[in-house]
Amino acid sequence: MGRRNWAVLKPTERFSNRAEAYRRYRPGYPKAVTELMRGECGLAEGEAVADIGAGTGLFTRVLLEAGFDVTAVEPNGAMRAAAEEELDGFARFRAVAAPAEETGLAGGSFDAITVAQAFHWFDHGAARREFERLLRPGGWVFIVRNHREEGATAFARDYEEMLRTLGERYHAIGHRDREELTRAMREFFPEGTLRIAKYDNPHEMDWEGLRGRFLSMSYVPVKGEPGHEELIGRLEEIFHAHAQEGKVRFEQVTEVYYGRMGE
Repeated sequence: MGRRNWAVLKPTERFSNRAEAYRRYRPGYPKAVTELMRGECGLAEGEAVADIGAGTGLFTRVLLEAGFDVTAVEPNGAMRAAAEEELDGFARFRAVAAPAEETGLAGGSFDAITVAQAFHWFDHGAARREFERLLRPGGWVFIVRNHREEGATAFARDYEEMLRTLGERYHAIGHRDREELTRAMREFFPEGTLRIAKYDNPHEMDWEGLRGRFLSMSYVPVKGEPGHEELIGRLEEIFHAHAQEGKVRFEQVTEVYYGRMGE
């Protein structure tokens, strides 16, 4: 990507040069999500799940470890290749190159659809129509999001203040109002069907981990882009100001928006 215009990059291109950082440094997801899927929602081992916008397969792995048969749908080649490398040992895994809005998969072939940390990239209307097409009657949709508690600690507040210096780059993608997100979810799911679950999922990092997580964000300038070196310098200052025993910690919540869609 280098010095290409950030503002005109397509969503499917934004992570092409960040796949390795994403795979290594993004926070994972608690097993409580798949316990919810199997317990409250009654999904059984071996049932078919489409993980849409699967990225490098962070949540795909959680699904596979829970015993689901998982098709990971990811349009970005670098991200999909990372998922294939990570998950090649799972017999119930396959990857498909396609966007959320037009997967090319057979209609009525999935018991559930999951979306982890990718919903904001989709055309919501087109994605909903595609999800309805893909699901079997009574099928479930789970939209999963790791949410960093921005004001929870002095470290989190300093980090957030630094991100705000990115201006529109950050506010257009990285900063999302939770009330606005909930409204979007209520519009996405059939009326009266939306359920919400939340799980504590703190993320502890050493300097390498914090730097890697930071650089995995699509709105952060990469090496060679204006502001990159200054931001890394400021990030290191924040780390050393708040680290305890060589680590810092984000207080983070995994939110799950879920309901039946395949009626």
